[in-house]
Amino acid sequence: MAKLFICCLAALCAVAVARPDQYDAAAETRSYSSDLKEDGSYQFQFDTTNGIAAQESGVGGYYASGSSAYYAPDGQLITLTYTADENGFHPAGDHLPTPPPIPTAILKALEYIRTHPHEEERQGGAAKVKHVLQDKRYHH
Repeated sequence: MAKLFICCLAALCAVAVARPDQYDAAAETRSYSSDLKEDGSYQFQFDTTNGIAAQESGVGGYYASGSSAYYAPDGQLITLTYTADENGFHPAGDHLPTPPPIPTAILKALEYIRTHPHEEERQGGAAKVKHVLQDKRYHH
């Protein structure tokens, strides 16, 4: 989780450094807070005069959730929210690409598979046991 925090912070710093205009060079931190508790839970937040902001909370090594925001070179406000846990890193933001829709034929095939389980699945594995019991190789 510490690596995730460092990566997110590095990404925000890279964004801040990437815009070479004077407004960013003169940016100052408006607010900053950080709290690390003995149980491993933490939270931090900061924002700057040029519109860069971030906040995160979580339990180190287990999960984190947060958000960050900055202005793109074209002036668009970019906002990213995320969670990170045992299932991985899950970012969300209007600026992120979205996967194409699943083709209708694939959706129909998946539904067919779901509604037509194999014989063993319908009987909870009983068909396999029955087959083994009927197989003469297993009888003495």
